[in-house]
Amino acid sequence: MVRGKALGDEQRLRRIEAVTDATLSRLDAADLFDELLDRVRELLKVDTAAILLLDTRAQQLVATAARGLEEEIRQGFRVSVGRGFAGRIALTRRPVVVDRVAPDTVVNPVLLHTGVQSLLGVPIIERDDLVGVLHVGTLTPRRFTADDIRLLELVADRVRLALPARENSLDQNAALALQRSLIPTELPDVPGLELAGRYVPGHASGVGGDWYDVFTLPSGWLGMVVGDVSGHGLQSAVVMGRVRSALRAYALVCDDPAEALTLLDRKVVHFEAGNLTTALYAMISPDGSAMHVSLAGHPRPVLAVPGRPNTVLEVHIDPPLGIGRLLPKRHTTRVDFLPGTVLVSYTDGLVERRGEVYDAGVARLMAAIPLAPVETVCATVMATLDVEHPTDDIALLAVRRLPV
Repeated sequence: MVRGKALGDEQRLRRIEAVTDATLSRLDAADLFDELLDRVRELLKVDTAAILLLDTRAQQLVATAARGLEEEIRQGFRVSVGRGFAGRIALTRRPVVVDRVAPDTVVNPVLLHTGVQSLLGVPIIERDDLVGVLHVGTLTPRRFTADDIRLLELVADRVRLALPARENSLDQNAALALQRSLIPTELPDVPGLELAGRYVPGHASGVGGDWYDVFTLPSGWLGMVVGDVSGHGLQSAVVMGRVRSALRAYALVCDDPAEALTLLDRKVVHFEAGNLTTALYAMISPDGSAMHVSLAGHPRPVLAVPGRPNTVLEVHIDPPLGIGRLLPKRHTTRVDFLPGTVLVSYTDGLVERRGEVYDAGVARLMAAIPLAPVETVCATVMATLDVEHPTDDIALLAVRRLPV
């Protein structure tokens, strides 16, 4: 009898070690979920295992990881809290055992189709809040024990610990997808002009609030934007997307860049409170000979004109967007855009360096810009300013009026 108890204690210890193994912590969330499900299937001698996470807005459990029930994932199975086996666990926040699966005890057709006979499920709890359900099943009738429940609760706790890393990974993937959709891969083909741009993330997340944009207007003018929303990550990328779309809309109803930025400022103050934004908005005439430029707290662009030294464009810098104060009228500056001229607009990550005055970076940029096709201009600037590993996001946009 004593020997039997010792063996039972040893088995329980082996089970606990299997799901608290430190090597699990080195796996990413998706791999960790799969590894935990594989281990619990082996330890409990079960045929199926699944994790369903709570969609709080819908109040539904969503199949997130599964072993032996992969069809549940492929079908994107969802079940409302309170319905069926998993829904009952979510509602009561207590373990549930089903000795004999029947159509009136489960609502998931995959469980019935697979032939699962017995089920055990436990809630996944984070600080008294339900975050999901973990359940296992067998293809032959089975009576789950109190030890089985305790082990599954331990696995559920490991799943809970992995959730923040999973959320961070999902946020980063979403932000990357959003940013890629908003930074143009191809710029408009405009007669008489050349356009090229670059975007380099300055943080491990790979996303931020910097962007550039080019669009043709119904009037025949060309709109160009370079902007920078404060912050990094998904939230900044989301705000950037909204600001970008709003400026495009205002550009359709405003023939003056300063007027469009004034409307955009109101929008940022009201709907994006706390998100400071800088922006350059320029309009180039249909014949390419003139440019109208307005700056909202943004670095002045650099102008390279044939036969002259490269210079910073003398444009009035108005306050950034979103500071929330009643401001004087914003300014628009008209600039002659001569044949062969190159204009380079950018965000401050291109020129700012820690421990160096800002003007030194601008001087380096001015010296780097050649009178050449814009792809050459961008490549030269990026190489000269050594921005392979920037500490801040960089957006760069170059436009050249073709020589006559």
